[in-house]
Amino acid sequence: MLFEGDPEPYAPEGLVTVARFESPLEAQLAKGLLSSVGIESFLVGENVNNLLQAAFRVRLQVRTDDQVAALELLEHAEHPPES
Repeated sequence: MLFEGDPEPYAPEGLVTVARFESPLEAQLAKGLLSSVGIESFLVGENVNNLLQAAFRVRLQVRTDDQVAALELLEHAEHPPES
């Protein structure tokens, strides 16, 4: 989700970036996952990314209060526990 060397622009006050994606589709899936548990999130750069995927990353941002829960949920979704 995070890419080395991908500079982080300043997030609006009260928001923090919890993930970055090359694919707008992956970003939408992550946003939907957070939404399904009541975490409001915002995508930044989604439309620019459609034009030049290699040059831009879609950023998934949440409110500062939701940062820990969002990171845990995204980590769990990326690496589910083995049964």
